Amino acid sequence: MKQAFALDCTLRDGGYCNEWRFGFSNIKKIVSHLITARVEVIECGFLTNKVVYDKDVSIFTDVSQLVEVIPKHNDSSKFVLMVNFGEYDFTHLPPKKDSVIDGIRLAFHKTNRLEVMDACRCIKDKGYDLYIQPMVSMLYSTDEFEEMICMLSKFSPKALYIVDSFGMMHKEDVLRYFRILERLLPSNVIIGFHSHNNLQLAYSNAIILLECNGEHSLVIDCSIYGMGRGAGNLNSELFLSELNAYYGKKYEIKPLLTIMDEVISRFYEESPWGYSLPNYLSAKHMIHPNYANYLNSKRTLTVENIDEIFSMIGSEEGSEYNEDFISDLYVKYMSTGVSRNEHLFEIKKESENRTVLLIAPGKSAIDEKNLVENFVKENNPIVISINHEYPIIASDYIFVSNIRRFKNIERKLYCKTISTSNIKSLETYASVDYFKLLNPIDCVRDNAGLMAIRFVLEELNAKEVFIAGMDGYSPYIYSNFETREMAFVTSADRLNEMNVGLKKAIDLFSEMIDIHFITTSLLDK
Repeated sequence: MKQAFALDCTLRDGGYCNEWRFGFSNIKKIVSHLITARVEVIECGFLTNKVVYDKDVSIFTDVSQLVEVIPKHNDSSKFVLMVNFGEYDFTHLPPKKDSVIDGIRLAFHKTNRLEVMDACRCIKDKGYDLYIQPMVSMLYSTDEFEEMICMLSKFSPKALYIVDSFGMMHKEDVLRYFRILERLLPSNVIIGFHSHNNLQLAYSNAIILLECNGEHSLVIDCSIYGMGRGAGNLNSELFLSELNAYYGKKYEIKPLLTIMDEVISRFYEESPWGYSLPNYLSAKHMIHPNYANYLNSKRTLTVENIDEIFSMIGSEEGSEYNEDFISDLYVKYMSTGVSRNEHLFEIKKESENRTVLLIAPGKSAIDEKNLVENFVKENNPIVISINHEYPIIASDYIFVSNIRRFKNIERKLYCKTISTSNIKSLETYASVDYFKLLNPIDCVRDNAGLMAIRFVLEELNAKEVFIAGMDGYSPYIYSNFETREMAFVTSADRLNEMNVGLKKAIDLFSEMIDIHFITTSLLDK
């Protein structure tokens, strides 16, 4: 190995965790501290024609926008931007002599590998270092990878990468692609490695490459605190320490720790990244990690369910994220069960001429239990709790649509449980068609409270419904439910989106059924 060095991708790959909204002062601070740390290559973000430029976001539409970010006098670090193929017109790229950046990282999918040559030629003709990033390298057969190398190495790239986009590579996989590059690349082209940490192998795979002692130099991507989509990336502070200890490098680690403390830790608290079962499963199935994030955010599926859904995704659909595709597949999977309506007539008959009270597991149902108890005493309603057994008064029935919540219901209560058909149990009292109870608002399409309202409307033909404990979502997650165990972690933006969706859906239902909240709710008009 001629030499090994690092490329820090915090401002680009880390941006998937905060929508690249680092803030202008933080973008400058991260760049400044990476220079102080003596990081050889700093990736400042994306270059694209697809957005409107915002100086607080590390996505740029013109390289001139980096003039305020990159210091004028700097001899220690090189600066690059990444372009996703098809998202930038390279005829707009100024010559390198008129630019503050040194290189372009061109990322492309296997399906576009024959189309990128004009872009490579343009980048090189304008004098930039060219970093070639064949995303999801594991999708290439040996012959395809060799063909791609031979085709693109004629442009004399600065580096050609092994890209572990889904964090699924094991030692043998990394070494196989490395040996191909060692054999076919001209000696002056650097071998690059970009990894994700779905299997917790980003660090060990980087060490394996360092120990190969090949004829080419190595550039290995990393990010501060491992900041990156899903399971995150190789940690800059760990990898640079390794290079200092065993490969004669002299990086300053303290500037990275300062950025961790003053900038990155806040983003981690707001939207954590790191190892998780869904991200492990996405790597296991060679699936884009955003599919794991989408299914996990539903909070309705067990790990076994996610594994089953991933097994339904082919390699072509799995390599690029398509939200419409996974949304349709999720609904298809959830709709595969069989409804059992033999007892629905009895429930309907029991509820005739009676008030219907739905009790969701929001904290207000406990904090304002006197309101609930008084309502029950005065109105003698049929009481249906949602996704749980309400602990204050006995429920007549438990409506459950969430597979996770169903697992927490005691088996002795199955005899009064009304489940949706995605819950594959023959022990529940009745099972209603999951698909029939969905609503048209995507982010809360199968929200349990909304499905319960629709059940009351569609199956019980009620003209009005009273609701307790359907509070909406506060950013203080442990204030949202009766017990801490029911809380789930998600972003404030996601919670706000769900609140907006809930209000829209309730407005729609209010045109068909009178809805009354008896406890405090963010959803009450």
